[in-house]
Amino acid sequence: MVIIGELINTSRKAISEAVDNRDAEYIKKVAIEQMEAGATYIDVNCGNKVHNEVEVMEWLVKTIQEAVDTPLCIDSPNPKAVEAGLALAKCGQPMVNSITDEKARYEEVLPLVLKYKAKVIALCMDDTGMPNTAADRMRVVKSLYAKLTAAGVPEEDIHFDPLVKPISVVGEAGLEVLETIKLIKQDYPKVHFACGLSNVSFGLPGRKILNRLFVTQTMALGMDGYILNPTDKGMMGFIYAAKALLGQDEYCGNYLEAYRNGSYE
Repeated sequence: MVIIGELINTSRKAISEAVDNRDAEYIKKVAIEQMEAGATYIDVNCGNKVHNEVEVMEWLVKTIQEAVDTPLCIDSPNPKAVEAGLALAKCGQPMVNSITDEKARYEEVLPLVLKYKAKVIALCMDDTGMPNTAADRMRVVKSLYAKLTAAGVPEEDIHFDPLVKPISVVGEAGLEVLETIKLIKQDYPKVHFACGLSNVSFGLPGRKILNRLFVTQTMALGMDGYILNPTDKGMMGFIYAAKALLGQDEYCGNYLEAYRNGSYE
């Protein structure tokens, strides 16, 4: 299970202010909290700092790595910022968030994935836009899988994002994601997954309940990676419980340890 901690993102007011003030101690604190809560990767996103994103990315990566040795997920629509982050990432194998089958994005990101031997989140999107059905998603998956593996990216380094949409906007969005996960697992058993799970509940009340139920539904079909807040004890509790119930936790050791450590609400 790969948990990508999402909290170091300058779209969040507290992170944005810390970056503007170069408050390294606050950034380190957030990184440590995510690591201690179980993050296996820490996402680094400063995409809204459009005027100095490369500089901010470099500062964030250096600052985070002074506090933790957790691998980083470099998250940006700007390939220059992605390369700036990857060039400084020194803790384990880095990850790129993300590549798509859009021609321009693919051609910009693939050389960076290969150069830095990074894992990559492959988003189910191409130049035709955002897919609605599982069949539409699988058309993109088939194309991306063929291109990435032919280019030399190992299957195990590809994390497909099945593109979670709000059920408040598209009523069948949750079902289409579940069907996509099932088909990817069936056709490409060696690849992995990663998604922004909380998108599913956008615009609805009781979001935590919906998110926690959706994580168990997706895990049952093979989902093994999420971009989320690892300090959310309730969500992490559901993940530990689901792993135990799915036979992914020998003698329930991780579940019991998490319970003893208070990793539940």
